[in-house]
Amino acid sequence: MKKIGVLGGGQLGRMMIQSAMNLNIQVKTLDPDPNAPCKAMAHQFVEGSINEYFTVVEFGKDVDVLTIEMENVNAQALIDIERQGIVVYPKPNHIQMIQDKRVQKQFYLDNGIPTSPFVLVESKDELEEYEDFLPAVMKVGKGGYDGRGVQVMKSKDDFEKGFNAPSVLEKMVDIDKEISIIAARNPSGDITTFPAVEIVYHESNLVDYLLSPASISSDVEERAKIIAYDLLEKLDYVGLLAIEFFVDKEGNVIVNEIAPRTHNSGHQTIEGNVTSQFDQHIRAILDLPLGDTSRRCASAMVNVLGEKGYTGEAKYEGVEEILAIPGVYIHLYEKKFTKPERKMGHITIIADDKDELLEKVNKVKKYFKVIA
Repeated sequence: MKKIGVLGGGQLGRMMIQSAMNLNIQVKTLDPDPNAPCKAMAHQFVEGSINEYFTVVEFGKDVDVLTIEMENVNAQALIDIERQGIVVYPKPNHIQMIQDKRVQKQFYLDNGIPTSPFVLVESKDELEEYEDFLPAVMKVGKGGYDGRGVQVMKSKDDFEKGFNAPSVLEKMVDIDKEISIIAARNPSGDITTFPAVEIVYHESNLVDYLLSPASISSDVEERAKIIAYDLLEKLDYVGLLAIEFFVDKEGNVIVNEIAPRTHNSGHQTIEGNVTSQFDQHIRAILDLPLGDTSRRCASAMVNVLGEKGYTGEAKYEGVEEILAIPGVYIHLYEKKFTKPERKMGHITIIADDKDELLEKVNKVKKYFKVIA
C-alpha cells in the first residue's frame, strides 16, 4: 500500500486524505497544531513544524511520495530529501520559486509568460524612484498570503504604507475579470486543465465566491489554457498548479500568481466536475492517468469565513435553511474556534444554469454565518 506524506494538516490536506482513502492510499501528515483538521483522518499524524529543517527531513523518511498542502514549508529540507532519493512533488525548486513573488515574476518575464509590468524594490524607501510607475500594487516577496502583504499604491501619498522588505511593484491592471484555472501534470508529462472559474473577491482580498463557468468568451478561456500548458511544460512541473489570471478591459489574459497545490478556486470541482482537484492531485503525484476535468453542471463555491466581531468557540447559523436548498453541500473544516475572516469551511452549489446558481449563492450568503 502506497504512503503519501503531506506537509501541512489543514483543510486542503483533509480533503486530499478523503481522495487518497478511496484508492487505499495511506496518508501521513505533519502540522504544528495538535488539533489540525487532518488529525482525525490521517493514518498517521505528526505534531511538528513544517518549517523546521530536521523535523521535515525526519518526517519524509518513510513515505513513497512527499507533497504539500501549503507552500510555506522548509524548501531546503525538501531539496535535501530529494537528493536522498525520496520522491517529492511538486518539485522543491518549484516550491522555492513560488515562495518568492519576485522570483516568480522574473520567471514569467524570462520565459515569455504574459504578466503585468513590474519592478523589484528592496524596501519602501525605493518607491520614490517609481512615482511615474503608479498606479501600482506593492507585494512583499516572501510571506504574504490571503490578501496580506499587498498594498495598493495610487499616489506617492501611499508610499508610507509600503513594506520594508524585498518586494515587487506591479503595474495596476484595468481588470475586467479575475479567473483561475487548475492544471495538473504527472511525471509522464500528461497535462489536464479544469475549466476556468470566475473569482469574486471579499473586501479583504479573500475569495468571497466563485462561479463555473466563468463569464468569459471561449477565446479568452482558450488563451488562458494555452498559457497554463506553456507554464507547466516550461517549469517541467509535477502535481497540481492553481493559476490566477487577470483579464483586462481589452481582453488580454495575464498571469497574476500561481500556487503549487490544491486551491480555494478549485473547491467546486468536488461536486461540479467529473474529477475533483483533490483526486487529480493524487493521480498526478502518483503518475496515475489524469481524470476527466469536464463540468457536470454549473457550479459555485462560497467561502465560509468567521463573521467580524466574533472570536471564540464556533457556532453555525443557517444550517437547516441552506440544507433545504437542493444542490447545496456544506464542507466544514472541523475548526473548533472562529475569529474574524478565518476560513472555517466552504459551501459548494450546483444548478442547471447561471441564474439559478446566482440565486442559490445569494441565499447561502444571506443565511449561513459563523459566530461565537
